[in-house]
Amino acid sequence: MTSAMNTREVEAPALTEDENMLRIGQAMTRMRLLTGRRMIGRLAIQNVAPGLELSHLDVLDVVRRAEATGEVTVGTIAEILRIDPSRASRIVADMVARGVLRRKASQADARRIVVVLTALGQRLLSEIQAQKRSVIGSIFADWSPEDIASFSLLFDRYVTGYEGVIQARLTETAD
Repeated sequence: MTSAMNTREVEAPALTEDENMLRIGQAMTRMRLLTGRRMIGRLAIQNVAPGLELSHLDVLDVVRRAEATGEVTVGTIAEILRIDPSRASRIVADMVARGVLRRKASQADARRIVVVLTALGQRLLSEIQAQKRSVIGSIFADWSPEDIASFSLLFDRYVTGYEGVIQARLTETAD
């Protein structure tokens, strides 16, 4: 199967519903392996900031996202990443030493210390995100705009359905 695939080529083989479900399951396994190994993040780090680790990338992303809703503390980082606060503290300390993050007093409560991105941290995050977009762009380089639009809608629908099923099943087992 070539990467230059259009919708007609995707629809060409007439498979049974079971065969289609099997193909989806197999593709999910391949994607899980790539995602589990965090290949896009590894490539981005390799190309932008070889000294960083995946945990640094996670913290950069958490700080970026959490800053939009308020101040970010080490506790916020630990909670979002589901890691021990002492581990989050060590990662933040390392990133402060590298000049990627900065600690400062909270505007809401001067007794509390918050974490913010430095200019270097913002630049690294921007460059890493650009690398990720480049990898994803390469995947879709020979797709038609219509196929990309269809895939984006279908993939979002799939992930939304996946989240709903998992949440429903977790709720069932909790009851």
